[in-house]
Amino acid sequence: MYDQPRANPAQPAMTFDQMLERVRYEGAHPTRERAEEAVRTVLAALGQQLVGDERVDLAQCLPVEAALALTAQIPDTEPLTGWGFIKDMAARAGTTPAVARWDTGAVLAVVARLAGPDLLARILRQLPGGYALLFGLAELRQPQPAF
Repeated sequence: MYDQPRANPAQPAMTFDQMLERVRYEGAHPTRERAEEAVRTVLAALGQQLVGDERVDLAQCLPVEAALALTAQIPDTEPLTGWGFIKDMAARAGTTPAVARWDTGAVLAVVARLAGPDLLARILRQLPGGYALLFGLAELRQPQPAF
């Protein structure tokens, strides 16, 4: 059967313009246009990594324009690690991994604040290793037992 539509909770905590200004500040981008390019590129790539309720819930936390960039992408069947995500972003944008990492960190720091700790924890559980650092968090792993 089809999923029942969810009630749209509250309006996002910030407008798209406010989000762009925050990313511009976080990423030290010289122009609003450069910040918008980073937001759209990073969210499109993230949209290819997220599925299910986490994808829907994150989209509801974002301003409409950002949510559309996230949800316009079809999720990949093979999720990328955090480093794979950065390399893919660099290739798409025609830039270096360092620039792609910088842009990703600026955008995902703002996304993390909008998502909140509970949703962010769910998102990180869904993604392969390496994403916590991209969202500005420490990546804590349980030690694997030695056999």
